[in-house]
Amino acid sequence: MIEITAVNNNLVKDTVKLQQRKYRDKENKFLLEGYKSIEEAYQVGIEIENVFVLKEHAPRYSFIRDKIILTNEAVLKKISTTETPPDAVATGVQRHYDLTKLKGLRKVVLLENIRDLGNLGTIFRTSVAFGADAVVLYGECADIYNPKCVRASVGNLWKIPFVNITEFKQLEQYFRNFNRIATLPRAQKMLKDFSVQLPLLVMFGSEADGLSDELINFATEEVKIEMNDNVESLNLSVSCAVVLYRMFIV
Repeated sequence: MIEITAVNNNLVKDTVKLQQRKYRDKENKFLLEGYKSIEEAYQVGIEIENVFVLKEHAPRYSFIRDKIILTNEAVLKKISTTETPPDAVATGVQRHYDLTKLKGLRKVVLLENIRDLGNLGTIFRTSVAFGADAVVLYGECADIYNPKCVRASVGNLWKIPFVNITEFKQLEQYFRNFNRIATLPRAQKMLKDFSVQLPLLVMFGSEADGLSDELINFATEEVKIEMNDNVESLNLSVSCAVVLYRMFIV
């Protein structure tokens, strides 16, 4: 085990750079903050490069002992993106999936232009909880390896395949034989009346803009969540949880 306690150490400086997307993309790495994220990533085979750990908490990370770097609160505060730094911060190698992962799937979630990092991470967590087979990030979604998104996923980001699709032709190629569901507040059919037929692609747009006309026209069916008239809408991640529970579980 080595020990680094200087905030101007080169490895510390390189780790801090991973707070920015351009460096995460360049190095193909990302930050993991706190025991839950680190332990979950390790368990599913994410390659962990190193783990900065407060000396007194090192025994808790014995499962990854060969990667531990003993450090102090000053260094953790420097490399962490949270207001109150956790007892450990790690660097991991990003995991990427190609479009072949979409073959043979039955329950897929599509997110279009989702830029809110908290929503994005929470939807990944929800998708895992309700048995989705994969998540498609369509258009200009936020970086899933942003530390805020990683934290919001609570260790579930790497438990489900995800692919980025930017061209409609690719989307059409892989999902032409799916039942394609647009979640829309203007839809006539209520979620409670929806009849599930697999394979299923469930599409969600951003809170601000909703689904694009392109995806609405691509849909084979539209549904909305029934709710009290005095409530205009639900948070996106909450809506996603309600819809996926109904479509993938009930």
